[in-house]
Amino acid sequence: MVKFENIEFAYEKNRNILKNINLHIKKGQKIVFLGENGSGKSTLFLLMNGIFKASQGQIYIDNEKLINKKEVLKNIRKKLGIVFQDPETQIIAPTIMQEMAYGLENIGICKDEVEEIIDKNLKEVGLFEHKDKLCHTLSYGQKKRLCIASIFAMNPDIIVLDEPLVWLDPNNYNKVIGLLEEKVKQDKTIILSTHDVNFAYNFADYIYILKNGEIVKEGNKHEIFQWEKELEDFKLDFPEVLKIANLINKHYGIEKEDFLNKYNENTKH
Repeated sequence: MVKFENIEFAYEKNRNILKNINLHIKKGQKIVFLGENGSGKSTLFLLMNGIFKASQGQIYIDNEKLINKKEVLKNIRKKLGIVFQDPETQIIAPTIMQEMAYGLENIGICKDEVEEIIDKNLKEVGLFEHKDKLCHTLSYGQKKRLCIASIFAMNPDIIVLDEPLVWLDPNNYNKVIGLLEEKVKQDKTIILSTHDVNFAYNFADYIYILKNGEIVKEGNKHEIFQWEKELEDFKLDFPEVLKIANLINKHYGIEKEDFLNKYNENTKH
């Protein structure tokens, strides 16, 4: 669904923000990008839907080469929706209803269906009772959920979310995670960035770690979270469940793998 081949990107000549990025994300996968602030995660996401243009290399979205042509970009943006890290940069309309309707009308949804789609998606993120409010009156977390709902409403095959869980209270944090899991059941491809290693451990099929604009490590959660010290070098925390597993092994002699197998089995239900 998403393929990067030898991608380089620079805001200024000879000062690359992203360096030799190669990745291949398949349909229906749950992909998490980890990395400290400034590692290049947001820039990489903006390249995915053509907001930024790579200075070198090729990008393919659903086997279509991403090039800077209006029709190509329009088609790709129907397939790939992005939720920006800062909702203030995404929200452009005065009211919640207008913000939700803007994207739907742009992709050609008929007016008779727009309100029904808006109501459904606002209910899912807990904003239905606010639908007639002005966007600027919402809290930061509510604006975040509005941006998520507006992208979900357009029903893209690939959903890209830059730090979607920041500033959410526990109830809405869990609600958004549940919605992401539902989208995966609908065969959507989920690509997101986060600093929350506990969420990454529980959610991701595959993880990329970025540092200074390069992919320094990639693999499934067992491959990524083998070594606590290595994660510290990448300015990342260690998942709490693995800390607990290490303590239980140390103090009670219970094998780490046995504990994690039980934990992983329970998180599926």
